[in-house]
Amino acid sequence: MNKIFNFDKFGLFSEISIEQFYLCNMTLNGRNRKIEIDSKEIDYIRLSSLELIASEIELNKTHGNVAELGVFRGDFSKYINKLFPERKLYLFDTFEGFDIKDIKIDIEKNYSSNHRGQFLNTDIELVMGKMLYPEQCIIRRGYFPGTAIGLEEQFALVSIDTDLYSPIYEGLKYFYPRLAQGGYIMIHDYNNNIYKGAKTAVRQFCSENKVSYVPLSDLGGTVVITK
Repeated sequence: MNKIFNFDKFGLFSEISIEQFYLCNMTLNGRNRKIEIDSKEIDYIRLSSLELIASEIELNKTHGNVAELGVFRGDFSKYINKLFPERKLYLFDTFEGFDIKDIKIDIEKNYSSNHRGQFLNTDIELVMGKMLYPEQCIIRRGYFPGTAIGLEEQFALVSIDTDLYSPIYEGLKYFYPRLAQGGYIMIHDYNNNIYKGAKTAVRQFCSENKVSYVPLSDLGGTVVITK
């Protein structure tokens, strides 16, 4: 998508370039971009939303480190790392694709039809090679939440992108109590019909804990929780 429509002086639609309106027209508002995002990026809205959230966190001086649960090849993590150069970035992933236990739950509940062997084409070296500040990254490899045992941290921002019901629900149970006041959790795939368990996990957790969330209009159907 590279066009949007606007009303002209006659009340008719006129076609204009969407580039003028990227990220709330930051240039005209006198705001500097924190990161450069290619307008052809597959999920521009998700990335620009992350950029705005990062700005709010810095503006409000929200304390805590940052994390991503479900790293895969590090294509979203690298932006978190770039936006928070002075904060530790915890990267939680099996780096071996979906765990069979989580797949079975999704299949039994008819949430998705995934199989063991998906998302295998990654490794830690590949991910770390994309990081602008690799010295700030801490790898937590293995099955979550076991990989978080002994970690005493508060978080300003967490990205959860594990696709399946169980790790999303467990991620929310772990991270929300550790989320700093003014912090954010971005959960990917909430409105993605390929991964129906994502919506179930978010709705269940938020209902149980009286937490509200806001959906984004990005490609993967992200929702955002704040505290």
